[in-house]
Amino acid sequence: MTEGNFVDYVKIHVASGKGGSGSSHLHREKYIAKGGPDGGDGGRGGHVIVKGNKNLWTLYHLKFKRHIRAEHGGNGSKQRSSGAEGSDEYIEVPLGTVIRDTETQKVIHEITEDGKEYLVAEGGMGGRGNWHFKSSTNQTPRYSQPGIDGTEVDITLELKVLADVGLVGFPNAGKSTLLSVITAAKPKIADYEFTTLKPNLGIVEYRDFKTFVVADIPGIIEGAAEGRGIGHRFLRHIERNSTLLFLIPADAPNISEQYEILLDELRRYNPEMLDKDRLIAISKSDMLDAELKLEMKHELDKNLGAPYLFISSVAQQGLTELKDRLWEMLNKEPS
Repeated sequence: MTEGNFVDYVKIHVASGKGGSGSSHLHREKYIAKGGPDGGDGGRGGHVIVKGNKNLWTLYHLKFKRHIRAEHGGNGSKQRSSGAEGSDEYIEVPLGTVIRDTETQKVIHEITEDGKEYLVAEGGMGGRGNWHFKSSTNQTPRYSQPGIDGTEVDITLELKVLADVGLVGFPNAGKSTLLSVITAAKPKIADYEFTTLKPNLGIVEYRDFKTFVVADIPGIIEGAAEGRGIGHRFLRHIERNSTLLFLIPADAPNISEQYEILLDELRRYNPEMLDKDRLIAISKSDMLDAELKLEMKHELDKNLGAPYLFISSVAQQGLTELKDRLWEMLNKEPS
């Protein structure tokens, strides 16, 4: 069950490493009376880097990390030996994570590609050793540069992409049951409304080891765009899904009417949501016999303006066809 593990917003204080100090060493060797300066440079401090990782889909691993500090650079030493560079700290985030400056709330960057890196705090430069400062008039400089301090910044990471497919439906429509059947997720399932309080995520294993992610958000009720119920809090997540799967139970009083209410809520929340690919799954269809199904098909062909199919999570009916249709929609060539 991912309810407790769902985190889409974290604040972190990041600090890069301080540069190492240069050395003021003078060369000492037998038979060499005046060896001169040979102090090495300090190493640079470690950077703090945010990196995209396509295998992550929540910020849960950062929930308890309030401070991330990179290593300081090493000091220079004799024989012009440079100090070691401080090791960099990587913050791995899911794709679609927005980095904001906590103080100003300005968007600094958005991570959208796997492996893409963004430097949030640059490590301080190492100081120069005394051998840099020798000259014909100053042959024995006994001074060197200190390292430059690292930078400190408060950042907010906000996750906006959760899944490829978003499950949309009224409370108690069977969204969590479907998720538990087609993925290995274990959402809480019960026969009352608003059993789901936070989005649940599941990875659907498709043919030839291919996968896609499905998000089950709390049920949407009429008036959700104005703040009724709890589904509106998570509508911003399905804003980013490329495909919306509408789940309407077969025993609903009027399937077309329920679909229109859900569409209207999405339209009122953000009209751009209607540009997404849509598929309607009529759940709990194991209750229908062949004759009733045929009768419903005639009616739905007339009234529904979107592709639909009959499924049953409990009886495992139509699930392979559903996966095929979703995969096709997710991977079709843009026209």
